Amino acid sequence: MILTQITKDVVYDPAHQLTADLFAPAQAHAGIIQIHGGGWFRGDKSKDADWAEQWAELGYFVIVPNYRIAPAAHFPAAQDDMETLYQWLQQADLPFPLTKLAAVGSSAGGNLAAMLGINHGLPTIALSGILDIGDWLSQHEAVVAAEGDTSHFNQQASATINQTGANDPFYKWFITNYIPAADDNAASVAPQVTSATGPMYLANSLNEFVPTSGLFQMGAALGQHGIPFTLQTLPGSRHAKGYLADVFPALQLFLATYLG
Repeated sequence: MILTQITKDVVYDPAHQLTADLFAPAQAHAGIIQIHGGGWFRGDKSKDADWAEQWAELGYFVIVPNYRIAPAAHFPAAQDDMETLYQWLQQADLPFPLTKLAAVGSSAGGNLAAMLGINHGLPTIALSGILDIGDWLSQHEAVVAAEGDTSHFNQQASATINQTGANDPFYKWFITNYIPAADDNAASVAPQVTSATGPMYLANSLNEFVPTSGLFQMGAALGQHGIPFTLQTLPGSRHAKGYLADVFPALQLFLATYLG
């Protein structure tokens, strides 16, 4: 499939001047909302242009949005933005059936993708999704939050950020930087799973800074509600797109199964 057109900075939320980039193949058979990571405090849709191009080459029409981030905006701003995007897509004239739409994201984007899957029944892929929030914070009260060195975060792919294994101070920092303490439990993902949730493919490295606990919480919740799911753990400390090449064939099969 040959990529024929990339349309940048299409406004989907005039009130907040939020935009999305659209990646259109010659013929689209389904659509993907591709959500960038960045801990809800950094990052930009341009970070996922490479992934979007891979999907477009397979015949998917890909929508890559920006969303509001901290410190200017806090939970649930980014989730609200993805809901706005979803409603915008329902009205937009796009060249694929809206019944064939998936949500894909990494890191904080994986969290947002999972919530779209929960709220709208979309097939969902989350790589190193930030899924364990309220429960993790309750068990790590003694951890002192610390940002660390993220000075070049916007210029680096997620594969090169914080790749030295578990980093509880950083994990706590970006969660609490975005999610006020009063919203810890409201932001937790697994308790929001219902029988209308879409099928999910969730992956995580075993020794990265995103804990695997969120992966298994989601597996338990999805199984309880009879939702098809795949959980994949990978060796080492690679984060999100850092292991994309390893899982991409399986992701293709997952979407082919649920989008056709």
